[in-house]
Amino acid sequence: MEAAIAPIDEALPSAYAHWAEAALVGGIAVALALLLHWIIFRLLRKFSRASETETDDIVVGNIRRPTRWALVALALVLAARETPMLEDVWERISGFLMPALIGWMALAIMRAFVHALQVKADIGVADNLQARRRQTRLAIFSRIGTFIIIFVTIALMLLSIPGVRDIGVTLMASAGLAALAVGAAAQPALKALIGGLQMALTEPIRIDDVVIIEGEWGRIEDIRTSYVVVKIWDERRLIVPSNKFLEESFENWTRSGSELLGSVFLHLDPMADIDRLRAEFERLVTANGLWDRRVQNAKVTGTSLDALELRLLMSAKDAGTLFDLRCEIREQMLAFIRAEMPEAVAVRRVTSAAEAIWEAAEPGLAPSQG
Repeated sequence: MEAAIAPIDEALPSAYAHWAEAALVGGIAVALALLLHWIIFRLLRKFSRASETETDDIVVGNIRRPTRWALVALALVLAARETPMLEDVWERISGFLMPALIGWMALAIMRAFVHALQVKADIGVADNLQARRRQTRLAIFSRIGTFIIIFVTIALMLLSIPGVRDIGVTLMASAGLAALAVGAAAQPALKALIGGLQMALTEPIRIDDVVIIEGEWGRIEDIRTSYVVVKIWDERRLIVPSNKFLEESFENWTRSGSELLGSVFLHLDPMADIDRLRAEFERLVTANGLWDRRVQNAKVTGTSLDALELRLLMSAKDAGTLFDLRCEIREQMLAFIRAEMPEAVAVRRVTSAAEAIWEAAEPGLAPSQG
C-alpha cells in the first residue's frame, strides 16, 4: 500500500513544477509582448502626431487594442514550443482563439481605413456631391464587409469545436434539405445584403441627400444594409426599409446637385402695379446674401375674378438655405406691400345686379349719384 502511494506523492510535486514552469514561461512571454507593444505604439503615436494628416492617427488608434492581443497570442505560441504543458493548453484553445483575434484585427483595420477615408470626404463644403457619394459607398461597403468578417470568424470558431464540426458534416450528407433550410433562413439577411450592394452601386440616395418620403421632408442621415435613417426637419428620425428606396417612388432634391429653385406666391389685386413689385423683388433678392445669383424672376402665373397670382422665383445653394431665403423674401415683400402699396392687397368685390347694369350704362356714376 505504501509502495503504491509513494509514486503518486512523487508525481504531484513534479506536476506542480511543470505547471509552475508553464505559468512562469507564459507570464514572461506575455510581459515581453506587452512591452514590445508599448514600445511600437509609442513610436507610432509619435510619428502620427508629427504628420499633418489625421489618417494615420485614426489607423493607429483603431488597431492598438487588437494588435496588443495578437502580440500576446504570438508570444504564447513561441513560448508553447519550449514548454510541453503550455503547448497542450494552447492547442486546446488556439482553434477558438486565433480566428477571433484574426477577425478582430481584420475588422479593426477595415474600420480604420474606412474612417480615414470618411474624414477625407468632407460633406460640409458647398459642392459636396462627390463627398456624399464617397461617404455613402464607404458606409454601405463597410457594413457589408463587417457582416462578412463576423460571419467567417464565427464559422471558423464553431468549426474548431468537435461537436459542431461533426454536426456540420452530418448535415452535408443531406445537402438538398440543408440548402433549402439555410436558404429559407438566410433569405432576409441575403436580401438585405443584396439590397445594400445595389444601393451602393445604383445610388438612388446618398448620405446628406434631401428627400421627401412618406410625406416628410428630411436628410439621409445613415444608410444601413436593411434600413435607412432619415433625419426629419424637426429632429425626428424616420426609419425606412432600404427596399423602399429601390422599389417605390420618392423625391430626391439633391440627386445631381445641391442647388435648388424655390418660389413664393403672392395673391394680389388685379389692378396692382406688377412692374413696381418686380423691381422691389429684384432689389431684395440681389441684396440678400442667401441668394446664389443664378435665378430670380417675378411673373404672373394665374388670375381669378378677385386676384392675380404673382410667382417670385429664386435659387439658393441648398435646401436649407433656400427655405430661409423664401421666408425672408416673403416677409419683406409683404412688409413693402403694407407700407408702400396697400392698394395691391386683394379684396373681394360684391356688386348687385342693378349696380352692374348702371355701371355698364354710365361708367363711373353710381346709382346714388344719378
